[in-house]
Amino acid sequence: MPRTEGKALDINFLGPRKFFFALSALLIIASLSAIFTRGLNFGIDFTGGVLLEVGYPQAAELETIRATLQGSGYDGALVQSFGTATDVLVRLPPQAEGMDGSEIRDTVLALLRQDQPAVDLRRVEFVGPQVGAELAEQGALALLFALLMILAYVSIRFQWKFSLGAVAALAHDVIITVGIFAVFQIPFDLAVLAAILAVIGYSLNDTIVIFDRIRENFLRMRRETSERVMNVSLNQTLARTIVTGITTLLVLGALLIVGGDALYGFSIALIIGIIVGTYSSIYIASATALAMNVSTIDLLPPQKEEDETLKELP
Repeated sequence: MPRTEGKALDINFLGPRKFFFALSALLIIASLSAIFTRGLNFGIDFTGGVLLEVGYPQAAELETIRATLQGSGYDGALVQSFGTATDVLVRLPPQAEGMDGSEIRDTVLALLRQDQPAVDLRRVEFVGPQVGAELAEQGALALLFALLMILAYVSIRFQWKFSLGAVAALAHDVIITVGIFAVFQIPFDLAVLAAILAVIGYSLNDTIVIFDRIRENFLRMRRETSERVMNVSLNQTLARTIVTGITTLLVLGALLIVGGDALYGFSIALIIGIIVGTYSSIYIASATALAMNVSTIDLLPPQKEEDETLKELP
């Protein structure tokens, strides 16, 4: 039985691709400028320092806690709620050399108990500056390794022109996401790094689905231009792309609202990454492959191509 379909969408996604290339180039330049001029607001995971989680019997006065710590010489202390109003997270930057982590913990806890003796220490973490620097280096290497492996994977599964489009889209997503963190000085810690790696996986999955349909349509629509084949493929996968993106954003929105400060950076990174990743799957990955002049010939084995040519001869 022939398959019957409703009226298909016919949006010319790739027609204005030069405009979107220019837009993405401006966003990347702005992001790189922010990263190199403002820098990232690295968390304790990368800079080193002391992290204490304390519990109060009633809602904690964060401003009072900040004033107490600053008045005792702990400048740059980050004080925020952690889950509930009675749970407080205190992050201290690296202190002067010779100060033992246990000594800092005891001193800070004593300061907090001056105003509220019932303060309870829930958790404490010490991260040395050297460990933080190693984590930053390993995180950058993890991102680079992921991009190289993706380049190899897409080259094997599809064709090298598609792999360049996929990696261009992923690099685009990472740079813009990190750039937004630099512009707004949102704390950047290991949770955010994990979110960026998750964004790479999400964006790649979306790109692979689109590339799969493009490859299928290249073999079915051999007389059509490459731009036409790609536009048809993008229209056919549009519903899936929108539904997947919206449902994921709904979950992340709930996580952002109820997850508290501990998951704030993680949620923001994923939300930004999914929006940018959905955009890049269409206007960067596919458009880059088109700019590389990908065609049906690139996807057909030489022998098969010759056989098809012979069948068309009278």
